[in-house]
Amino acid sequence: MNEPLLIQILTLFPEMFEGPFNHSILKRAQEQRLIEFRFVNFRDFAYDKHRMVDDTPYGGGSGMVLKPEPIYRALQAAKAVKPDAKVILLTPQGEVFKQERARQLAAYRHLILICGHYEGFDERIRAWVDLELSIGDYVLTGGELAAMIVSDAVARLVPGVLGSENSAVHDSFTENLLDYPQYTRPFEFNGMKVPEILLSGHHAQIEAWRRKQALKRTAERRPDLFQKLVLTEEDQRLLKEE
Repeated sequence: MNEPLLIQILTLFPEMFEGPFNHSILKRAQEQRLIEFRFVNFRDFAYDKHRMVDDTPYGGGSGMVLKPEPIYRALQAAKAVKPDAKVILLTPQGEVFKQERARQLAAYRHLILICGHYEGFDERIRAWVDLELSIGDYVLTGGELAAMIVSDAVARLVPGVLGSENSAVHDSFTENLLDYPQYTRPFEFNGMKVPEILLSGHHAQIEAWRRKQALKRTAERRPDLFQKLVLTEEDQRLLKEE
């Protein structure tokens, strides 16, 4: 059996992860030893009598800044488990997290996520990370929610985590395409019916319909993604159909 993907999260608030990581797919993945989460509280690595992890910024300014020493010690302890870990800092200044990056991270066996908090962190912390990630152009109170999102997106790409190996293949953004429309029973609800093609039993026609809907939806809703697509002749034909 392959060793599980180990994700260690350096945070001041490990209790924040108890709910999201103990339900549904992530819970089952841990029970099946496909993924392992460990939480490192870097307050445990603050060795002064008050266990201080933050201080006022040099040069003045509002808020508090995370000190480098506790995070450095916590990171060294985490890396001692597997020295080749990929170290990721969650910060609004980082690369915007996308599906392709999630796919790359899922290929690792050990990730370390560092959650910032307060006004920011000492700039020297950046020297110890391999990658900086942001989940969007907005500011959160801390990196914990971002770490949850990155962990979830990466975990579902680990082989065996999803019930069907094809589930992740057909997700939105897998090839810069949004997902096609999905339907289930009942056939008609509030006057809205399921497209007849989905009941036809013609799998090739259904796949063509789904491809066409995904292409159209991406073009309409995310033209930035659509411009990145390399359309096949079949794609072009589908888009020309009424």
